[in-house]
Amino acid sequence: MKIAIPAKGQDITSPFEQRFGRTRWFIVVDADSRDWKAYSNDTNMQAVQGAGIQTAQRLADLAVDTVISANVGPKAFRTLKAAGIRIFMGTADTVEQALTLFQEGRFPEASDANVESHWV
Repeated sequence: MKIAIPAKGQDITSPFEQRFGRTRWFIVVDADSRDWKAYSNDTNMQAVQGAGIQTAQRLADLAVDTVISANVGPKAFRTLKAAGIRIFMGTADTVEQALTLFQEGRFPEASDANVESHWV
């Protein structure tokens, strides 16, 4: 299973980022081996609109199965769901801690977006 976690830095010990579409980095972790790789999200971070949708599509292109995030807007949520990506809501101090809490079953699977759309 490949898990994407928004991060403020480029490694697994980086602080967990509260934002989804406008995070600077995603750490993509193999849940079994705990091998990870950082992916820049700079392009979407600066998007005038559609950052969540574009970020969700990028994660789908990376064959991510699961996203852990504190916040996901409705358009990003729909895009992730359409790609078959599961979304779990929660927060942590670091990416590594978020992964551990997820693996302990402490983050619920989201049934809907938890923030409003920024563009109507």
